[in-house]
Amino acid sequence: MPESSITLVRFAEAHIAGVTALYNDPAVTRQVLQMPFQSSEIWRKRLAMDDERSLKLVALHEGEVIGNLGLEQFSRVRRAHCGSLGMGVAVAWQGKGVGSMLLAAALEVADNWMNLRRVELTVYADNEAAIGLYRKFGFETEGLMRDYAVRDGRWVDTLAMARLR
Repeated sequence: MPESSITLVRFAEAHIAGVTALYNDPAVTRQVLQMPFQSSEIWRKRLAMDDERSLKLVALHEGEVIGNLGLEQFSRVRRAHCGSLGMGVAVAWQGKGVGSMLLAAALEVADNWMNLRRVELTVYADNEAAIGLYRKFGFETEGLMRDYAVRDGRWVDTLAMARLR
């Protein structure tokens, strides 16, 4: 699928059902820190918390939400040069450039509009595809966090990764 058929837009009310469906896909849920069986109301509340310290994007193909990314600048004065990001891509679209498009757009805003020096994230230590994507964009592993979260009834490790500019 050509990337030209994918558009990135700011997450809006019209995308709530699509973002809810994205994160309610069990294959996506197990790779992010979201709980299964979320309601649309959770995403509506997150959307309402929107301010200029956050960038919330969706990737669309023919109007369907196929990816989501959130970048948030820390509000504490001494951490204002830092931001944290999280993302999810629909299983059918993984490995097809959607994550790269979302990440490139977010980092362009982080660098040139938010003036962030540091962007950080956590990723499950066994999510090799995501780790490869983040490395491609200059993220480096800073540490292993053991038993960070529960997934499928088991404790799993995550990597702390960050990109400095």
